[in-house]
Amino acid sequence: MHDIRAIREDQEAFTNGLKRRNIADAQSLTADILDRDHGLRALLTRLQEAQARRNEASKLIGQAKAKKDEAQAASLMAEVAGLKEEIQKGEEEERRLKKALDDLLASIPNIPASDVPEGADENDNVEAEYRRFGSRPGRNDAKEHFELGEKLGLMDFERAAKVSGARFVYLKAGLARLERALGNFMLDLQTGEFGYTEFQVPLMVRDDAAFGTGQLPKFEEDLFRTTNDYWLIPTAEIPLTNFVREEILEDAQLPLRFTAWTPCFRSEAGSAGKDTRGMIRMHQFSKVELVSITTPEQSVAEHERMTDCAQEVLKRLGLAHRVVTLCSGDMGFSAVKTYDIEVWLPGQNRFREISSCSNCGDFQARRMNTRFRTKDSKGTRFVHTLNGSGLAVGRTLIAVMENYQNDDGSIGVPDVLRPYMGGMEKIGP
Repeated sequence: MHDIRAIREDQEAFTNGLKRRNIADAQSLTADILDRDHGLRALLTRLQEAQARRNEASKLIGQAKAKKDEAQAASLMAEVAGLKEEIQKGEEEERRLKKALDDLLASIPNIPASDVPEGADENDNVEAEYRRFGSRPGRNDAKEHFELGEKLGLMDFERAAKVSGARFVYLKAGLARLERALGNFMLDLQTGEFGYTEFQVPLMVRDDAAFGTGQLPKFEEDLFRTTNDYWLIPTAEIPLTNFVREEILEDAQLPLRFTAWTPCFRSEAGSAGKDTRGMIRMHQFSKVELVSITTPEQSVAEHERMTDCAQEVLKRLGLAHRVVTLCSGDMGFSAVKTYDIEVWLPGQNRFREISSCSNCGDFQARRMNTRFRTKDSKGTRFVHTLNGSGLAVGRTLIAVMENYQNDDGSIGVPDVLRPYMGGMEKIGP
């Protein structure tokens, strides 16, 4: 959500931010917002003046009656009645104008940070060379994860399609245990070494929670809705971030760091024809989510730290990866700045996204009305919120399978996962 006061004070900066988001009519959009705001403020001024006159006239009625000036009293009473009706209609109009302005502001993406690279799409993202890790396995005969899983008899898309349709899968035995091992390893790392607090969270949320983190109203078609109007979570970001909705925190509490391993549900609207084979793009998948609630002064450093925490999972698994800074045209709706972590998949011979770590500034906090106060200040300020995958468990499973595949089709188990696998060193048929 955008701060209308900030838009008033520096409309040029806001317009330039919209242009960086590749919003073609940025100038007219800013003008429309300011026109609506001007109309609303003018109406509020008229209402205040009408209310003041009503109060004044009400006092004069008593004075007129004390003087036995019935004509004056009647005239004033008629004026008060007219003002009451005018105020009631004005308040209805105020609610209508305010909702229209709020709805417009809620539909506009966040403004990119000044150091976000300019660009239109993923082709303009910029690699952060200093964050690159590992070397790509040098083999030309690498198989994709679904070839490996199906040959092992441990990954079944055909039976899943009979039960649920496309973009679902059954994992069995060793692969099912490997996915569980990955999730537990990620949670243990983030809670044990990096200070995140583990949560079990609701998997269904209400409209206001999905609105708070920016999924609604713009991305309704990407979500699954129940028949009684709950939304299945597409990410644990929603319940974790909304844990502090409508609260005033103390600055000494911050930063707060939360994590949860949950199933996630996405309709994948608009992805027809993309990644139709395998587990890259599923309707149901699991993910370990990281969320931070910070002060504005902490959020930039917290963003770097969160990305390091997510990367550490891949480092300990020995998986080659890189980090890219998303350009202004490729960032998510709520983000000020985003780093994507991309892992090397030898079966596809390319890097694929496995985590996005985003700083959302105060954008989500305004939608959730989450603030903090300091000991030395009477007022409150909006917190900053951050979120990132630490990691997408299914995609990490894919990366382990493709990078640890053996010539006989078996899958090696990374050293750090063996304690979670009962000492198993490889997964066979």
